[in-house]
Amino acid sequence: MNKSTLALAVAVGVLAQQAGAAGFIEDSKATLGLRNFYINTDNRDGDAKAAGAQSKQEEWGQGFQLNFTSGYTEGTVGFGLDAIGLLGIKLDSGGGTNGATSTSYGGTVFPSKSNGEAVDNYSSLGLTAKAKISQTELKLGTLQPKLPVIVTNDGRMLPQTFQGGQITTNEIKDLTLVGGQIEHAKGRNSSNNEELSIAGANAHTAAGRDSNKFIYGGGDYKITKDLTAQYYYGNLQDFYKQHFVGLLHNWAIGPGVLKSDLRYFNSRNDGANGHDSAYYTTGDYGTGITKGKVDNRLLSGLFLYSVSGHTFGGGYQVSNGDSDFPWLNQGDGSSAYLTTDMQIQKFARAGERTWQARYSYDFAKVGLPGLTAGVVYLRGDNIDTSGKVGSTTPQRTVSATGRSEWERDLTVAYVIPEGPLKNLGLTWKNAMWRNDIPGQRDQDENRLIVSYSIPLL
Repeated sequence: MNKSTLALAVAVGVLAQQAGAAGFIEDSKATLGLRNFYINTDNRDGDAKAAGAQSKQEEWGQGFQLNFTSGYTEGTVGFGLDAIGLLGIKLDSGGGTNGATSTSYGGTVFPSKSNGEAVDNYSSLGLTAKAKISQTELKLGTLQPKLPVIVTNDGRMLPQTFQGGQITTNEIKDLTLVGGQIEHAKGRNSSNNEELSIAGANAHTAAGRDSNKFIYGGGDYKITKDLTAQYYYGNLQDFYKQHFVGLLHNWAIGPGVLKSDLRYFNSRNDGANGHDSAYYTTGDYGTGITKGKVDNRLLSGLFLYSVSGHTFGGGYQVSNGDSDFPWLNQGDGSSAYLTTDMQIQKFARAGERTWQARYSYDFAKVGLPGLTAGVVYLRGDNIDTSGKVGSTTPQRTVSATGRSEWERDLTVAYVIPEGPLKNLGLTWKNAMWRNDIPGQRDQDENRLIVSYSIPLL
């Protein structure tokens, strides 16, 4: 039994004795979330086509997410317990086009059997013991952090979760401090907890390497009501150390508001990643060399102006160093705190320079509350990378400089604002990605999502 599991068991034992205390039950909340999720990915022409990759990936399923959040027991130290229950049911796996490969343990949405077929259903239960004293809260167990150095992914039918501990304090006015340690992650297409890794080392084969220790800490300081400064640090043992500095500002200009979002990451190698090729990550390290140690500096700025339902935006991002930008990535779908983390790509390869333009509209301004639409276009160039190409096995590895990619994402969403179906949400997400990167294929993708939330407590 690892340390976090033991601590959770002890905390649950304490709660069992105090569950009847005032506050624990009275302040509890429970919600059942339903998400019907369909995804269709069209992998078009490209260097990897002859390598056996599927040209079409398609899955459809129904997800159920039960969230329970307790209150706290009375006393100087209050205790509580949260729970998240997840269930995914397959409606269609596309007749063998679920996206599973020989080096993956899951498809686009569902886990896969040993023969590559999608399972009929999968489920998991996560428990989180918590304690609170004054304005400081400790949590042990299942976590879903959303911080600059670790972000929970919720881009499929069911969300990703992590296992570990986290402490958050707001004892000082306008300052929020957070620290924690993560030991495992459960992917959005899995019911199993896995250890942690990064791109290049997470092949799920004998050559893959992982770690069971990611420590993080930092805070947000509200300098004024409109200006917030951020600093965070993350360290995935034997892979990388990462510093983050951010600045968020809202500025009332005329009838609207301009939001500025500035971010800087500095990522370096740690432990085995500095000398052991099994721990290397992806990037550009010279002719025919596809992997190496973490070495990345990433700077970005995003500016959004909102007025009368319209939001206009633009941004720029620079990725410097030999490696691609590193983040917690087990190879089964993950998120990074980037202004360029889009539906298909993240635009954070070695050397990449990316500009983006955005527009969205809230139709409540014209009498249609609940209806929104938006479009994002990104273009990245100056990419230094390597990839495998060719029609035979083994394929040859080539290096390329000055390569480019672009993506266009379109989203239309409607949430019923009132009536018997209040809060029923309908979303269509369409993305198109084109590139000239070795070993990559162009993609078109559609997602259709129907969501509904039922309060139980």
